[in-house]
Amino acid sequence: MEREPDVLILGAGVIGLCCAYYLLQSGHSVTLLDQGAPGSGSSHGNCGTITPSHAPPLAKPGMVGQALKWMLEPAAPFYVKPSLDPALLSWLLGFASRCAWPAFERGLKAKAALLKVSRGAIESLCRDERLDCEFAARGHLTVFKSQQALDAFAWWPKALAEVGTVVEALDGKALRQREPALREDVIGGFDTPGDAQFRPDRFVSELARRVVEMGGVIETGFEIAALERNGETVRVQGPRGTRGGRHGVLALGAWSPLLSRSIGVRIPVQPGKGYSITTEPPARAARVPIVCREKSIAITPWRSTYRIGSTMEFAGYDASLNRRRIEQLVASASEYLVEPIGSTRLEEWYGWRPMSVDDVPIIGAAPGFRRLWLATGHGMLGMSMSAGTGQLIEAMVTGRASAIDPTPYSPERFA
Repeated sequence: MEREPDVLILGAGVIGLCCAYYLLQSGHSVTLLDQGAPGSGSSHGNCGTITPSHAPPLAKPGMVGQALKWMLEPAAPFYVKPSLDPALLSWLLGFASRCAWPAFERGLKAKAALLKVSRGAIESLCRDERLDCEFAARGHLTVFKSQQALDAFAWWPKALAEVGTVVEALDGKALRQREPALREDVIGGFDTPGDAQFRPDRFVSELARRVVEMGGVIETGFEIAALERNGETVRVQGPRGTRGGRHGVLALGAWSPLLSRSIGVRIPVQPGKGYSITTEPPARAARVPIVCREKSIAITPWRSTYRIGSTMEFAGYDASLNRRRIEQLVASASEYLVEPIGSTRLEEWYGWRPMSVDDVPIIGAAPGFRRLWLATGHGMLGMSMSAGTGQLIEAMVTGRASAIDPTPYSPERFA
């Protein structure tokens, strides 16, 4: 009988792979299971930004009223499809209850700590392992067309200053000097020089290559049918048979709560559907990543491709591509950029982000288990938080102190 690994990781996206990398580094044997190829889920089509500047939680005062207005607009950046699904209704009520300043402050500090550690770890990982993923530390622009919207965003640099993130205010002229691709009617915004970027698909494929080189096993095409309790961890049932390990890590993103139910573990995560469009770079392509604030879209330029993405759609696991969402991305970008997209469309994509009820990741031992670890709920920041999450999971499995306090991410906070 083949020996089981020290750690069985469910999910070979960016979170599972980072967990595997750091566990292998510390001497553990690791196997990853995934139905698809590494990074073929929500790790694939996101905008590839590494953003400590995105520490403020989505759950903040005023968000409920704004979300109710957006529910009347199917093309709005944040949309909840009317539904009587009990899990979604429970999540929405929990989310609404956290839209207050005390919860916001807790979430801000928790996310900022993990983002800061992860930002440095990702840069070191790309450099030390020579990952060919177009990593670049160019900063990030957040831009506005409306003075009213810019004034209403005054809380943002103040919140980031509280957690040590540098934000530089720029007027329209200074923004266009920094980024000539912006239109003349962009009136101001912010530069966050500590942010970075990479190609998410290449980062994941390079990391998967390195995991295998280090002795890890990645078993693709494994459809996980069910989990069953095995003492303090779990065993996995699938058409190919049963898999197990001394420890288990559940890193299946938005799919994590569907599987955890079978072992009595409730994970307050809902799938938040996001979209992106990838084209060849336009002639006047942006040079740095940009967030167009009023429209809540992100633009990331790379050497050979160009991506516009974002939106947040709570519609369950609806597996259809909403063309209105794709075209809205392009229309929104055209309001800020001289040339919004390239002439050749390379890919139109959607994927589900694992949105936790407080917009803080869920990292730690599953309730009732000592050797089953959860690593999910990263929302829109899975890439940004990936390396830090891997380091936290490695410390928990190994039983040593971690670089940051793991308490804010514990699943026990929902007990």
